Amino acid sequence: PYRYIGDDGGGDFQFSPDGSRLAFIRSVNDESQLFLLPTTGGEAIQLTEHETSISSYAWSEDGSKIIFLAPEPMSDEEEKAREAGYDAIFVDEGPNGQQSGNWNNLWIIEMESGVERRLTDNDHRIGSFSVAPSGDRILFTSRTENRRNQQNRSEIQLLEVATGTMLQLTDNSAPEGRLSWAPDGRSFAYTARTDGEWELLLDKIWVMDPDGGGRRIVSGAFDGNIGNFVWAPDASAILFSGLHGTNNNLYRINLGSNSVEQITSSVGSLAPSSFSRDRAKMAYVFQDFDTPADIWVGLTDGTDAVRLTDANPTITEEIVLGQGEVIRWESRDGTEIEGILMLPAEYQSGPLPLLLHIHGGPAGVFRNSFSAANHVWAGLGYAQLFPNVRGSSGYNDDLLRGNLYDIGSGDYEDLIAGVDELISRGIADPDKLGLRGWSYGGILGGWTITQTDRFKGASVGAMVSDWTSEYGPGFNHDVRLWYIGGTPWDNPDEWRERSALTHVANVTTPTLILHGINDRTDTEPQSMMFFQALKDQGKITRYIRFPREPHGFREPRHQRTRDVEEIRWIQKHVRNIEWTPWERPEKDEEKVVS
Repeated sequence: PYRYIGDDGGGDFQFSPDGSRLAFIRSVNDESQLFLLPTTGGEAIQLTEHETSISSYAWSEDGSKIIFLAPEPMSDEEEKAREAGYDAIFVDEGPNGQQSGNWNNLWIIEMESGVERRLTDNDHRIGSFSVAPSGDRILFTSRTENRRNQQNRSEIQLLEVATGTMLQLTDNSAPEGRLSWAPDGRSFAYTARTDGEWELLLDKIWVMDPDGGGRRIVSGAFDGNIGNFVWAPDASAILFSGLHGTNNNLYRINLGSNSVEQITSSVGSLAPSSFSRDRAKMAYVFQDFDTPADIWVGLTDGTDAVRLTDANPTITEEIVLGQGEVIRWESRDGTEIEGILMLPAEYQSGPLPLLLHIHGGPAGVFRNSFSAANHVWAGLGYAQLFPNVRGSSGYNDDLLRGNLYDIGSGDYEDLIAGVDELISRGIADPDKLGLRGWSYGGILGGWTITQTDRFKGASVGAMVSDWTSEYGPGFNHDVRLWYIGGTPWDNPDEWRERSALTHVANVTTPTLILHGINDRTDTEPQSMMFFQALKDQGKITRYIRFPREPHGFREPRHQRTRDVEEIRWIQKHVRNIEWTPWERPEKDEEKVVS
């Protein structure tokens, strides 16, 4: 490989239909603009000077135009008012949600003239969009308000480019997304859970006739998570990336029969990202427990595979990695649970300290993929369990709905049953148990230490300790609709009973708490409340707050601090080891991007 883009970088790269040009987005004066680069090489040319940042774009089929999405700018009056300090946020009014917002609209730019033209001029929030092969129609999803916990209120719209006429194609309570026209322009595919109410279900692929011919589910035979998808050139099939259990592979839907066929059979995560026009070849990323992610190309049946990159040679050549495998066990009520067990490289037999990992979501999933952090724990001598408890995605709707109105009950039992399974196998030392989790993993981790005293150390990140006080601030529509049900005023006992804060007096486990101060998914005061409650009772605890960080940390030094302090805490309280991290040489520390 060779360097194709200069130091200014870029993102969202898309080749023109004929492959002669590469479009991408680059920041110019804090605004994202479109650039073009000939694929034969040369300097990138700035294509747009749009007033606001371009968020997404797509080429027309003939390569003569690009359609893009951008937020509406503030008026001169609004700009002056904000500069004068009149920047109050009127929540859930106009384009505002909890934070100030903007409506966004679609634009088109002619490649030859560089002239931009507005396509929509409405007060709405547009999400996914797709341009018809003929270029004369555009599908998009939009909603007319920005309420954070009601993102399901979006519908599919059909825009006639020449006239600006819009036709609404759906009218339901279920969100649609990932719109994609068929190559013949006679139908389109999209993802949705249902065509009615917003339910706790896995996404399915649907096909709709935009001219009134109805819609149907075409992926119903597949149980798992659906990723990106593309049409076959003759519109007879759809290829999609699918996660089933812990493995990700390529699948084909035959539209004539609605049957689903698994094309590749990788044990790991094979994630297709790009296909040749005839769909005979694909570029994809592959990784598994002990193989870092690299880019591969090959035939779509998985044969003739060639690895194009070797991004992390040091890991495979110089570092001893842990051993990962998929295991299964029965929970207390007989439900079969699948998870991943990782052991140190040289493990032969005998009990080890066990670290229980809890994934986010609740509809997250542990998959057969590479994680450097997991191999660090393996190198420290821990057995690790990654359980896909009820509520996890990637399996089927029944498991996904397994903690419907029962959060913190069956999923907790699944965790404990997995720990007991490893103890019974002689792998886990019952006197050296630790746990860690982030987001819902932090929530269920916090709940777990209020229900049992078996864990000697715990790290809980981005937790919610009290559901009632998180009702307004957090991103928690799922709690109201599916996991607890009702509201704190019409179902107060359940909202209180299922909160870790209610049971905090039971905690005996030394607990490390981590949270980003700018987290708006699970808000930071939730961790402060839990910490304060533990401190007031004289429990062993430590709380580290991270300035500027959202739900997922962005700053490298904060990531290092989080990881180091988590290891330090677990080592001390699970194994009675005063652990000291390796210190980065000063010359290397200077290279870290802030």
